Amino acid sequence: MPKVVFYYFPVKALGEASRLLLSYGGQEFEDHRVSQDDWQSFKPKTPFGQMPVLVIDGKQYAQSYAIARYLGRKYGLVGETLEDSLEIDQNVDLIDDLRAKAALVDYEPDEAVKEKKYAEYVKTIFPDLLGKLNAIIVKNNGHVALGKLTWGDFVFAGMLDYLKKMLRMPDLEKQYPAFKQVVDNVYSIPKVKAYADAAPETPF
Repeated sequence: MPKVVFYYFPVKALGEASRLLLSYGGQEFEDHRVSQDDWQSFKPKTPFGQMPVLVIDGKQYAQSYAIARYLGRKYGLVGETLEDSLEIDQNVDLIDDLRAKAALVDYEPDEAVKEKKYAEYVKTIFPDLLGKLNAIIVKNNGHVALGKLTWGDFVFAGMLDYLKKMLRMPDLEKQYPAFKQVVDNVYSIPKVKAYADAAPETPF
């Protein structure tokens, strides 16, 4: 078994999907949760000045979705055709569209601008993206794509708390019960549950 090390901040956000996937695959890995104090010294050592970073037998790999997609392929969490892969990719990209729009608001440094953006997005952009994502998950019986467990489910399940925080919607699963189905489908897997039960608590 290769030596695997995973680096990300001490939150779920964009890194949790890979932690969940590694756990699903039964891969032992060093889970390095890099604090903000250590980030500036570690940053120049990463491929692109960002995290997550996956290290396999000493070689570094970056980009959250590239890592998750690789692990999905490695552990058989993909479809049977190129078109199946395209469907997973497009739906993960929709999830990332929602994340990116939410981040535009959440990371806005000017508080007045932030509140104005949020008031606008919560009336227009967020409901549209959430509605489309919900319809996809309902159609796929509690999954992100293909009506079955894929790496896209791990992306969504790992990111949901982050989305709830940025969207300011702590009851998001009550508004969209299908979202909870995805989370339950992932976290009920014994190896994933074992990881989650032992992992440090994070705010999002």
